[in-house]
Amino acid sequence: MGGAKVGSVTGESLMSASGSLEKALASGGDELPEAPSTRARTVVSKVEQRTSIVGGHTVVALAGATGSGKSSLFNALVGDDVASVGARRPTTSRPTAAVWGDEPAGPLLDWLDVATRHHVAGDVTVEGTVGSLDGLVLLDLPDFDSRETSHRAEAERVLDLVDVFVWVTDPQKYADARLHDDYVAALATHDAVTVVVLNQVDRLHEDDVERCVADLKRLMARDGMPDATVIPTSARTGRGLDVLGQRLSNAVSGANAARTRLAADVRQAATALRPGVADTEPVVKAKGEGELVDALARAAGVPTVVAAVERDYRMQAVSHTGWPFTRWVQRFRPRPLRRLRLDDGRGAVTVSDADVRSVLGRSSLPPPTPAARAAVDLATRSLADRAGSSLPTPWGDAVDAAAAPPGHAMADALDQAVISTSLRSRTPVWWRVVGIAQVALALTAVAGLVWLLVLMLLGWLQFPSIETPTLGPLPWPFVLLVGGVLAGLLLALVSRFLAGIGARRRARVIDGRLRESISTVADERILAPVTAILERHRATREHLETAAKV
Repeated sequence: MGGAKVGSVTGESLMSASGSLEKALASGGDELPEAPSTRARTVVSKVEQRTSIVGGHTVVALAGATGSGKSSLFNALVGDDVASVGARRPTTSRPTAAVWGDEPAGPLLDWLDVATRHHVAGDVTVEGTVGSLDGLVLLDLPDFDSRETSHRAEAERVLDLVDVFVWVTDPQKYADARLHDDYVAALATHDAVTVVVLNQVDRLHEDDVERCVADLKRLMARDGMPDATVIPTSARTGRGLDVLGQRLSNAVSGANAARTRLAADVRQAATALRPGVADTEPVVKAKGEGELVDALARAAGVPTVVAAVERDYRMQAVSHTGWPFTRWVQRFRPRPLRRLRLDDGRGAVTVSDADVRSVLGRSSLPPPTPAARAAVDLATRSLADRAGSSLPTPWGDAVDAAAAPPGHAMADALDQAVISTSLRSRTPVWWRVVGIAQVALALTAVAGLVWLLVLMLLGWLQFPSIETPTLGPLPWPFVLLVGGVLAGLLLALVSRFLAGIGARRRARVIDGRLRESISTVADERILAPVTAILERHRATREHLETAAKV
């Protein structure tokens, strides 16, 4: 309408954009700024209401300051003295509507809340206009700078609903700050449905008219409408009415002004909300958050469990591969895992959460130290900083709240993660082999000892001596006894060395398992809430970008 060339806005694209804006409001929630959100909800509601009204009317509003001659221009276009014109200001207190065509406009005017209505006879047209005005609803609004607050409020209310703006000004007030700052600049995105009229040019010389039009175009460009067309008119002489009438006829025949205006409203609302979201979102995963997992592992007592697993492995290795005559002592030593209530007493570890709660309930791991709790707080704050530092403040605050450890619930979840993690694996084969060898060596030593005792008993009873076989200078009974004992002890020492290597390997395996379980807890209890906030942010950003493209 003001010189801009735009593509046609279809009903489907308008409803899709409005739906995207509504989805952005739903996903953004309280994290979006309040004032633009309220405005966007109003726009969504307006799109739904305006598109539900049956009919092809185009609503055009004549809006301007006091004394600009809106009502005179309105009457000139209608061809009748419908609007009140006088020297008293303000003259217009309520909108007046003129309707061209036979299609009922009652539902539309009811929605606009315009009570004063005039039906223009079918043979009335603006002289010099090509095309019909059927379907035009022309409104004469109260002055937007009226002394009466109610008049200004009424003008602004109707301006928020119309399809086309015709800003009517005059040579004295065309540079008025209220017109340009509060209305034209605020609706700069609506240039496709904007017409600017410099009225009462009959009071000027032709050279002054050209200078005023040029200066008004400059002001419109400053307001964000560089392509605005300014129409000089005079309701008294009829100058420019044909040009203005042709603009209105074009708007009616295009039957697209309502959708164009609503699309501009959606774009404006989406643009106003866009600073409420960032351009991208960070990606966070528990497996990539080593600092967080380390802190949670400390708080869960994982180092204590891993140390107990290592000691428990050593004790089991000794009980299977130690010297048979001393390894029974291991039975009287407390088992590290059993003391932590992480062993069911049969050499197997509880792996079911239900079994844990019904049989053991909780482990006997010591509570986290203040240093461990501080490390968790520091890690979660660091995570929240990385995830929310690039986001607007409300989203960053939401990330901080989501990343905060949920107190006792987190402690219980970590404890359950520990006691539901298998802390054992199959018994090493070398234990069985060494155990059999130890038994064989023990039996050898016992055989040598019994042999020596028999020989000593026979000598004490002064029985005839029995020749004892020898291995070089040493008798076999002595060789069996000493050899069995020394070999058993040496094998026990070697087994202890091998058990140390195996215990450290087992500790690393269990540490990995426990950290995997801790990572799962971190995902569920900390990362999932943070990720949900980031996902809402992403959805809001994408919906706003979609809405702004209409």
